[in-house]
Amino acid sequence: MTLDKHQIDGLSPISSKIMPAEVFEQLMFNAGYTVVGSASAKGNRIKVWWNHSSFRRVEAIYSPDRSLVITAYHP
Repeated sequence: MTLDKHQIDGLSPISSKIMPAEVFEQLMFNAGYTVVGSASAKGNRIKVWWNHSSFRRVEAIYSPDRSLVITAYHP
């Protein structure tokens, strides 16, 4: 629950600790990111990788039902 702790290249700072996935994904798509993969993560969560042609890769951790984004960061 640390979405607000990381600055994602190309996005304005996010002030909330979690965010509905559809809102986060729209921000990422608007900034030019694309989803390149996903995998299971700790606690039945889901890890999603986002790529951009100019910015660093982003890893985002989603809730088990993929409805919320819990954190996102540049690894």
